[in-house]
Amino acid sequence: MKSYARLVAMNLAVRKTMTLAEFLEWEARQELRYEFDGETPVAMAGGTFAHAAIQRNLALAIGGRLRGKPCKFVGSDLKIEVAGSSRYPDGFVVCSPVANDAIIINDPVVIFEVLSPITASTDRTIKAREYQATPSVQRYVMLEQDRIAATAYVRADGDWNVHVLLNEAVLAMPEIGVEFPLAELYEGLDLTPNADQDDRATSDQTSDR
Repeated sequence: MKSYARLVAMNLAVRKTMTLAEFLEWEARQELRYEFDGETPVAMAGGTFAHAAIQRNLALAIGGRLRGKPCKFVGSDLKIEVAGSSRYPDGFVVCSPVANDAIIINDPVVIFEVLSPITASTDRTIKAREYQATPSVQRYVMLEQDRIAATAYVRADGDWNVHVLLNEAVLAMPEIGVEFPLAELYEGLDLTPNADQDDRATSDQTSDR
């Protein structure tokens, strides 16, 4: 009965409109992780092996290159506050000092999301708007799982430029002083770039605009 009552209470909370402060207080009591879309909690879905591999490679590629520098790479266990919402990106970089007991960061500089069929629409639209509305964010990188490809939104002179990276492209992030081959994020995955993928990337970019 206790488990059933807890499930009912959780379902009611998920449907209830909250403030960010109310959500953070509520989430602290939950066993599972939730994002906050500005009004209600959103349950986090599980991922694939490819998703996990790309997350791991992000930590290795960026975390290693930032050793000894002010900026730090943070994985998906820590949430960020963006435009009144609370999100767990697949990775991000913060360049300000962070307390050891911090549970939320409000000034990420670079944000990474690994796209999936379930989350791609939200990542490309709602989260893109939230991240762009956050003054500290200089770059938002969306990584695809099934091919070596990324779309990066880059802040420039008060506007946002869109860059599509494929296959042997270099992911350059001057705002944190890091660059490396995009393919490094796909090490350990069986992906074979081909012409059809390039054509699809062009089509995706056209539709995004």
